[in-house]
Amino acid sequence: MHKFVIEREIPGVGKMTPAQLQTVSRRSINVLAELGVDIQWV
Repeated sequence: MHKFVIEREIPGVGKMTPAQLQTVSRRSINVLAELGVDIQWV
């Protein structure tokens, strides 16, 4: 299985609450699911 590192810059991430971070993470997961590829987070 290929391994990739995905790096993103999110302005203000250091000031986000845990709930806001979870929302950002869910958005990323949803985008990957829409791509229809089998991706495993490490």
